[in-house]
Amino acid sequence: MKKIVLFCLAVSLVAVTTFCLTAESQAAEPIKIGITEPLSGTFKDIGDRYLEGVEYAVKVINEQGGLLGRKVKVFAIDSELKPDIATRKAKKLILKENVKYFMGGTGSSVGAAMSALALKNNVLMTSYGMEAASLTGKKCNKNFFRADCNTDTHSYALAAWVAKSGYKKVFGIAQDYSFGHEAMSAFVKKLNELNPSIKMVGKIFHKIGEKDFAPYVSQIINSGAEVVFTSNWGSDLTLLLKQAKPLGLKAKFVCYFLNDDYAIRSVANDTAVIGSIAGDDYMLTIPLEANKKFIEGFYKAKGYFPSWLRGKSYQATMFWAEAVKKAGKDDVDAVRKAWEGLTYEGPAGKWYMRPCDHQAQVPIWIAEIVKDNPFYKHAYVGPATMIPAKDIEVPCNETGCPGLAK
Repeated sequence: MKKIVLFCLAVSLVAVTTFCLTAESQAAEPIKIGITEPLSGTFKDIGDRYLEGVEYAVKVINEQGGLLGRKVKVFAIDSELKPDIATRKAKKLILKENVKYFMGGTGSSVGAAMSALALKNNVLMTSYGMEAASLTGKKCNKNFFRADCNTDTHSYALAAWVAKSGYKKVFGIAQDYSFGHEAMSAFVKKLNELNPSIKMVGKIFHKIGEKDFAPYVSQIINSGAEVVFTSNWGSDLTLLLKQAKPLGLKAKFVCYFLNDDYAIRSVANDTAVIGSIAGDDYMLTIPLEANKKFIEGFYKAKGYFPSWLRGKSYQATMFWAEAVKKAGKDDVDAVRKAWEGLTYEGPAGKWYMRPCDHQAQVPIWIAEIVKDNPFYKHAYVGPATMIPAKDIEVPCNETGCPGLAK
């Protein structure tokens, strides 16, 4: 009997030890996030900067003790701006690394594919730059969150500026895919609502990665447009601006992304951009103390400013981290529930994650491009003014989202 008791005690001790070691191992395992960006090809610079913002956010999080006592680890995915490649690589990380959280900012088509993948595999996909309104509209699902503005709110803000500007003739040019079409549609809709006397004198949709904008610029000039609205980004924005001025276009641009210092520097002609307008949910000139601290910290760590994309992805990552903290555990269902209705106050102000469609309600900041600024030797955005989220909100029943199944 004594031997049996000793044997049972030994077995129990081994079991307890094994359990403790397993629990300790799980606690030490990092919380993993996969970042889907074009890290090669034409839009590599876009993907690189988005990734830098996430990595800096993770650096800050880990230096502050991590999440739930665990470090956060980033897995970079080169999407090549192709939905099938992004989802194939993401699926591999789900199966081999048990990655539960994914983020991305480039390519709404990639976002749609990742959203479907997230629902099927019960992981979370977060956008910090994939703006097609349909992603939280008719294509919404419970495992997709957007921690930035969308084409409706972004376009509404710029339409509000144009409506008050006194201009009468507007031309629109955008990339020919879901994002470009939705941005244009929202802009035209809101402009007509706010000031029906303003005339859209033309619209153009062109392929992504266009090299020759001369034919389009000629159409804009011939239309007599005073202002040109564009949601273009990356090289499509740079080349449009670079080619427009020498061809004789005098109209100002009203842009989604002219707060891109790379684009302005690549244009290499300040006169081609000064006086034009930029609007986005993050820019360096946001006059908030939280933004000042973010810029100072990033500059100290990197030696350059967290302009545009870095700020957008940083904020989204910190917002996600708040949801994980609130959930109190590394569990997809718990984090999803915790994020719904959560408020985060960061460099660009107060953000609220709307439960009905997982679309963050965020303010948009508008600024004119000026010659002198404290950040760069070339022209850049001047002082930013805020358009509150409530002024550009699209009610849930108008988004097309049929509801999020629980």
